Amino acid sequence: MKSFNELRTLLRSIDHKSYPAYKSLAGTYQFGSFILSVDHVQGDPFASPSSLHVEIAHREAGFPEAYYANPFARVALQDFLTRKLSSLFEDYNFKAKGSGKSGLMSITRCGQEVLERSACQITKNGITARFHIGFPAFGRTINAGELEKILFDFLPRCVEGCFFYKHLDAKKVEAAVFLAEDQEALRQILKEERLTAFVANGSILPRKSGVSDLPLKDSTPFVSPSSMERSFTLPHKGKIQGMAIPQGITLIVGGGYHGKSTLLEALQMGVYNHISGDGREYVVTDSTAIKLRAEDGRSIRDVNISLFINDLPNKKDTTSFSTPDASGSTSQAAGVIEGIEAGSRLFLIDEDTSATNFMVRDDFMQQVISREKEPITPFLERARDLYENAGISTILVAGSSGAFFYIADKILQMDCYRPVDITNQVKSLCQSHSSPRTQAPDFSLPDFTRTLPARKSIGRGPASNGRPSYGSDYRSSHGRSRDGAPDDNRREHMKVKTFGKDSFSLNKETIDLRYVEQLADSEQTNALAHLLRFCLEQAADGKKSMQQIVRLLSDTLDKKGWEPFCSSYIPCGLAKPRVQEIFACLNRYRG
Repeated sequence: MKSFNELRTLLRSIDHKSYPAYKSLAGTYQFGSFILSVDHVQGDPFASPSSLHVEIAHREAGFPEAYYANPFARVALQDFLTRKLSSLFEDYNFKAKGSGKSGLMSITRCGQEVLERSACQITKNGITARFHIGFPAFGRTINAGELEKILFDFLPRCVEGCFFYKHLDAKKVEAAVFLAEDQEALRQILKEERLTAFVANGSILPRKSGVSDLPLKDSTPFVSPSSMERSFTLPHKGKIQGMAIPQGITLIVGGGYHGKSTLLEALQMGVYNHISGDGREYVVTDSTAIKLRAEDGRSIRDVNISLFINDLPNKKDTTSFSTPDASGSTSQAAGVIEGIEAGSRLFLIDEDTSATNFMVRDDFMQQVISREKEPITPFLERARDLYENAGISTILVAGSSGAFFYIADKILQMDCYRPVDITNQVKSLCQSHSSPRTQAPDFSLPDFTRTLPARKSIGRGPASNGRPSYGSDYRSSHGRSRDGAPDDNRREHMKVKTFGKDSFSLNKETIDLRYVEQLADSEQTNALAHLLRFCLEQAADGKKSMQQIVRLLSDTLDKKGWEPFCSSYIPCGLAKPRVQEIFACLNRYRG
């Protein structure tokens, strides 16, 4: 490791040289109370900015050990520090002048959810923060003086102001950690009390706009119906009251614009913790919940959809169904089965985004089109079986069909954004109306034995079977040997490119995630791209089942962090997805 004085000397020696001379700065430097590493240097001032990271030992940082002793507190502290550093960077952003991205100082811009990110990681050794800096230039000529201001003035001030506990507002740090611990305690209560979700009284559910996830000002605070109100005691906040949704089938109805979808959207994002001030801090949903919807045109590979679709006119086997262009009903049927495979205990469904013929068939249609001529068993006829035989609950928003009243355990009417429990009234009405005819075949869960085919040789490097070697010398397989020198036998990764939150490409294959609605951040999409690449390059052997592969990916991420999924360095810009989103990504990979 070099000293910061050596970095200063090196920096001054390349002043006014051609921009590629900046690459000589790559390396690690001791800055007294922290270590600075230059991981990747941009090719020119107009390219993506350079990647750097700092490391601060716990003895220097001084945070109470209790704040990172459990995973939930640790992630909350990481999130707090990421937001703090982002705020400090704003004060110095582009203060150093030059062309292109010269003077840029940036880190992840966090949303309303608290996610585990590569931007800031706390380990047993200390804190690591990853960020981007635009190395300054005049045209394409190095401007070392401006970079010296960034590295020796701006950056140390930001590090000191963010990662040293004595310089922070202790109450704010404590509040972030305590909120996360309360949210986790509430999730545990859901399991113990056999609940699927909880919405605290006073929560603000509506969002500011379709492009802003901030809470809507002057909106109606949530108030639980008295029949569903429960009170719990949390470790730090103390007593909290709100609506507790039990396991089973819950129906949400009401007129248009009265808040049905708003409640469902809050519940679908309740699988994540939220920051203070979001309005949904105590909106908590079963962590395995999946939002189901129709996805016209998506690919399906070897999914057993016979629970819902059978006896196709073309005699196609639905116990191992594949198509590159699924219909709405077929895609939603596959989504249910894939959700079961992913371990979901709760399905969230909005009638507006569902295939009508998959959800329900009324009596008149059944009289016109006989059961023998209809290959689809609607969800209406399977929802009760899913709960009673598979332990999977459903929360369903409906506005056009009363058939669901007959199978619901709880019925909520949204009235001007306030929920009203109308279960008893509706059940009384049901007695005076004939129930919809149901003739569903016997219920049986499919076996989940799908595998991901082994991929052919993907690049250079020693291998015995045409595939690259991934031995114990991990650093060698990532471009550098143990002594830090470039490795000429390094493998070539598949090329990854992310297009916001909606999709990414792997080489020339695009994976469309537009309808995976519980992805909260584009950094999760970026992480999924890295996970899929790792899966195809290392994990997929044609023998492991999908469940085994996802378990391998999840365990590797939990135990070893981001390093196994990255190249020569861990970039800023990755956020941990849930297991359910990893399954969704693999299921939408057409390869």
